[in-house]
Amino acid sequence: MLLFDLDGTLVDSVPDLAFSVDIMMEKMGHPVCGDERVRNWVGNGVERLVRRALTGAVEGEPDEVDFEKAYPLFMAAYAEHNGKRSRLYPQVKETLTALETAGYQMGCVTNKAAAFTLPLLKQMGIFDHFKTVVSGDTLPKKKPDPMPLLHAASFFGVAPEKSLMIGDSINDVKAARAAGFEIACMTYGYNHGVDIREAKPDAVMDCMSELPELLNQSFLKTAS
Repeated sequence: MLLFDLDGTLVDSVPDLAFSVDIMMEKMGHPVCGDERVRNWVGNGVERLVRRALTGAVEGEPDEVDFEKAYPLFMAAYAEHNGKRSRLYPQVKETLTALETAGYQMGCVTNKAAAFTLPLLKQMGIFDHFKTVVSGDTLPKKKPDPMPLLHAASFFGVAPEKSLMIGDSINDVKAARAAGFEIACMTYGYNHGVDIREAKPDAVMDCMSELPELLNQSFLKTAS
């Protein structure tokens, strides 16, 4: 079984997220943030993203009154613009097609809310590759908790030790370790500006096209 993170792994969604953040900030009377700052804030769900935009930092909490005003502004903007500027990373579609043909069972596990996850997967043309999609609000807990990964493993009836998570952030590494999965990470994703190698995943890839060869070197090469 292969589980894929979404933002920063399969799809570069920052252009849509940043555009929506900037709409929110303008309506709040604050300076806009721009793509590069937002790129360092993505990865823990949209609520955390809104809080980071309001504080201008990864850590810290905004005034709760400001947050209560800003959050629905962001949600409305992102609902309108989700998928319009996002793009698949190189070789994602081709690799998913090849892996499906080879017999791998695949799921998508993301901290993005289902209301945004499903439309984005469909807009990018990759929804049908996944037999299950676990979004940030599917279960009581989300990554880095192992619950979403173990939920997917149970869905497929596959043992964690026969499973690989493909992600881009320390949240993916922590969730995989806690669930007993192997973990491979993309170098290009969203990890708050920190080199993902510092999280010590089992493998690191520059392009999704490297995944089939990685699987050929692993016990996962025997498709379920």
